[in-house]
Order: sequence, then C-alpha cells, then structure tokens
Amino acid sequence: MLVARLIAAGHVHLTEDEAYYRLWSMAPALGYYDHPPMIAWWIWLGRHIAGDSALGVRLLPILASAATCFLVFDLARLVGADRTTAVRAGVWFNAMLLVAAGGFLAVPDAPAGLFWTVTLTCVLRAARDGTWRWWAAAGLTAGLAALSKYSALFLAPGVLLWLAVIPSGSGRLRSPGPWLACLIAVGVFSLNVLWNANHQWLTFHKQFGRIAVHSFEPRYLIELIVGQAVLLNPIIAIFLAAAVVKPAGADERSVKLSPLIAVSAPFALYLLIHSLHDRVQAHWPAPIYPALAVIAAVTAERLIERPVWRRLAFAAPVFGLTMGAIALIYILISVRDLGGIPDVAAPIRGWSTFATDLDRLRGPSGGAWIGAASYGVAAELADEPQLNAPITQLTERDRWTTLDPGGAPDFSKPGLVVDLPRRVTLSALSRCFAQVEPLGYLSRGAPRGRQTAYAVFRVASPKRDIARMGC
Repeated sequence: MLVARLIAAGHVHLTEDEAYYRLWSMAPALGYYDHPPMIAWWIWLGRHIAGDSALGVRLLPILASAATCFLVFDLARLVGADRTTAVRAGVWFNAMLLVAAGGFLAVPDAPAGLFWTVTLTCVLRAARDGTWRWWAAAGLTAGLAALSKYSALFLAPGVLLWLAVIPSGSGRLRSPGPWLACLIAVGVFSLNVLWNANHQWLTFHKQFGRIAVHSFEPRYLIELIVGQAVLLNPIIAIFLAAAVVKPAGADERSVKLSPLIAVSAPFALYLLIHSLHDRVQAHWPAPIYPALAVIAAVTAERLIERPVWRRLAFAAPVFGLTMGAIALIYILISVRDLGGIPDVAAPIRGWSTFATDLDRLRGPSGGAWIGAASYGVAAELADEPQLNAPITQLTERDRWTTLDPGGAPDFSKPGLVVDLPRRVTLSALSRCFAQVEPLGYLSRGAPRGRQTAYAVFRVASPKRDIARMGC
C-alpha cells in the first residue's frame, strides 16, 4: 500500500484543498483561516525533501498512513489481542475504503489521525507502566493532534471517561501523570490559540461556528450512518455492527476494549449530534478509524469460528483493497464521457491544459493578475507554473492575508477573473469594477471526457478596495 500510494501521489493532480494547503506551506505560520497549521508544516517539509511537486506535497501524509498501520497493530497488542488479531486489525485499517482510496491525500486528517493514534498508545502504556514519561508523551502528541485538527480536543474527555469507568482509574487520576499530559497538551495547543488571538480568532470562528444549531435535519444522521458504512468498508461495518448488537461478555477482553470505546465515544457522540442539524463531512470520523479497525478485528476473532463469519473476515480485506486499487486506477487513467454518469475525478482533471489556455488568453488581454471566486480554483491555478501572474481569490479575503501566490496583485491594473458561471457574473463584477468585459468560456476536463466550462472576464478600474474588501 505504501508503494501504491507513492506511485499514485506522483501522478494524480492535487485536489483543490491540497493545492490550497500547498499555498499555506509557502507562508509557514501557527494558524490559518480553515485549520490549525500541522498540514502546512508537513507539506513544507515534504516539498523540501521531494521537491515542489504532487509527491512532495503528499510525502508525509503517505508515510503517516504507513506509520498508522503499524500503530494499529501495536494498539491491538496493547489491548490484549493476539498477534493474528493484531495483524488483521492492521490489514483491515488499510482495507477501509477511506484509507485504501484516500490514504495518499495531503489533508489535515493525515496528521490528526496519526497523532490521535499515537496518543492512544501512549496513554495505554502510561496506564500499564505507571510512568510519567508516557503521560508526557501522550500530552505532547495530543497537543500535536490539536495542532492538526480541532477534533483532537475530544481526546481529553475521552481519556477522562475511560479513567472514570475502569476500577483503577480513580487512582491514576490522583497521580500527576494525567494532569502533566493535560498541561503539556495545553502548552502545545496554545501556539494556535495565540495565533488566533492575534488574527481576530479566524479559525475559531470558522470551525466552532459549525456547532450552532439552526434547524432539525435528521436526514443527515441517515446520511452519516450509510456513508460511514461504505467508507469503513461494508464488510468491516458488519463486524462493527456485531460488536454493538452483540458485544462480548463481561470478561477480560471486553474490559481491554474499553479504552478504544471510551476515548472514541465523545467525538463519535458529537458527530451523531451534529448530524441531527447539519451534514457531517465523510472524512470527519477518520481519527477514530484505527480504533474501529481494532474493535472490528477483535469482534471477528470472537465470531470467526462460524463459517459465515470466517468467510466475511476473509472477504473484508479482499474487497477493500480491490476497491481501493480500482479507485486509484480510475483516478489515474483518462476516461471518456460516461454518458450522464458523473466522473468523480473530474475536479482534478485537465488543469494543466486549462492553465495554458488561460495564459494564452491573458497575454493579449493585458491581464496583470488572475482572480477567482472560489479558493479551490485560485489554488489550483496557483499550482500551475505556466501562469506567470499573481493569483488570488476575490471573495473571502481573510483566507489570503499572507497567501497571494506570485506576489500581491496590483488591482490598479487590468486582470482576468475566471470561475464557474454560477460563481461569477457580469452584474456581480460590475458592482466592483468600472470595466467588465466578457471574454467567453474556457473548458477543463479529460481530453476525451466531459468538459467543465468556466466563464472568463477582463476587469479593470476597481470601485472599491479589492485587496481588503474583496468582491
């Protein structure tokens, strides 16, 4: 899987989010508009190791996927599983469809999942050995997880819940170890808190604003359950359902699974509550996938004596890894028009040709800069070296305080605005610029596949401070 991901990483165009995070890495900071800074730091390091390429952007997340696989094996052993079950857990983690098909992507879930799992292994070792060093390590990695994604803040209540339900937990809570871990985690995470304090709490407003409840929409709960059953791997999901419907008895095995269940529970509960009023994005539960892989593998060991369960256990990795391979191959190849069937890889196809066509149009039009309404389009264009002009997003200017690639655009000069027709219109641009000239449409897509049309406008003479207020 590591080799497959390295190959895929070097040949698959960056997604919009990855291209956006690449821009973050060009301006290292302690925080950004959308997320804490860890993914930007990882991309910065990967680009310095493997070059400013798709492979460089994705190098550390790919290595993190491999490391997490070994951590899953270690986690299973720490909760008392035998070697066979631990191997199954590691293989099943790779066979989860979200991991099998997306384990090479440079997204915040990669460092968040790695550090979440490391924290869990450190906590288990601290509880077993009783040494402050493991608690200190857990605090450090929990802080790094929180610098990756704010979902890691659920680690603290999860560990506290686990210590509250086990017989020896109260004694451990009276020892300095857990509180040392909390102190170190808070110290590490405070780097991002201080950055937010100096930047109008940008990331906090963006992320914690999701918590507000505006309506009751239980359909999102159904979407969450069905979607996760698919992304976990439908066969692995069956074993997880068996663990819920028919849990192990009150024996040593069930007690040993308690840290995985308890530490995951607060975050899982939040996702369920959130799904009652808003959509839970498919990748949000990713940090608890390693724990779910262990729970599923341990459940399989309990049920595998029955032929039907044994066949399912055999089929789980075969299905997951095969579907992951098919997904990667599909993304890598250029597909023809599928006749009404949406091409799920369409958002990453044809950007180089599109950028070349846009640059040809820019020259005669005298465009000194290129703008877009979407951060994704702006980021994808910034990843294309043939566009020798500053590129920016005209909306959501808070995203671009330090990120304008190619230098800050000179809005006193003419520029080109390009985006999907539903995002940029003549009337909207006319409110911001005195001169707006439609230049037609450019298409992007696979050479023989369905094309996506983008509207292009030449604009000049801004009516407002575009750099500060946007358009």
